Amino acid sequence: MKKIGFIGTGVMGASIVKHLLSAGYEVNVYNRTKNKTDELVELGAIWKDTPKDIAQTSELIFTMVGFPEDVEEVYYSDNGIFSGVQSGSILIDLTTSQPSLAEKIYKTAKEKGVSALDAPVSGGDLGAKNGTVTTMVGGDEEDFEIVKPVFTTFSGTLELQGPAGSGQHTKMANQIMIAGTMTGLTELLVYAKAAGLNLEKVLKTVGGGSAANWSLQNYGPRILKEDYSAGFFVKHFIKDLGIALDEANKLGLNLPSTQNAKKLYDQLKDNGNGDDGTQALIKLWWEK
Repeated sequence: MKKIGFIGTGVMGASIVKHLLSAGYEVNVYNRTKNKTDELVELGAIWKDTPKDIAQTSELIFTMVGFPEDVEEVYYSDNGIFSGVQSGSILIDLTTSQPSLAEKIYKTAKEKGVSALDAPVSGGDLGAKNGTVTTMVGGDEEDFEIVKPVFTTFSGTLELQGPAGSGQHTKMANQIMIAGTMTGLTELLVYAKAAGLNLEKVLKTVGGGSAANWSLQNYGPRILKEDYSAGFFVKHFIKDLGIALDEANKLGLNLPSTQNAKKLYDQLKDNGNGDDGTQALIKLWWEK
């Protein structure tokens, strides 16, 4: 049984660690804020003081942090993964990050005699809790096949997309789609409310037809309950859309809908809602 290291036990990471523990894996954990690992340690996870310590005691190392600069630090700092990684280990970054950084990590890993996969996930807090996230993987097929049984402990949909960086590119495509469904859901509710409709009936009805989508099903009810807690943080969605637009620019593409969505979310963050969930976009209309 492989020893697993997990760095980053936030909203989604903690749930994924629980699935790994339930599957019988030995899991070493590290998080920048130590008390966020307390429950996991009670469940059997083993605390380590640094990412380097994780690397020295684990064969499969998962990272799931906030921003590309956090990924860079976790892998390349003096107490980072690459300073302690064992030959033959496999590194898996679940963070939504830059394709170019995924390619850099892959290259460094090969130089050190280890392997690396970029494997961002989608599905938010509910998907992580239920073990049904969509996992989009970039890297070598041989490494993917080795890690596949571990991925399946927390993934509902799992696919190798191509070489290093391909998982991140696929996640960018995913976030472009979500940008559209979130603005669509928000404007649907704004319009329906202004027209004097029963919003619960509207969601039920349009959710049964061609307007059905994940955002409507999962975030519509939360909005009606005024539940703006983060299944996925506004500040992280802004980061993702920024990466997507940067990558689109490199590809010579103009994505006006995604650009507009980012402007709206930037405005929401500027209003002090960066730590809310993405469904808080409705506040631009309903809290004026």
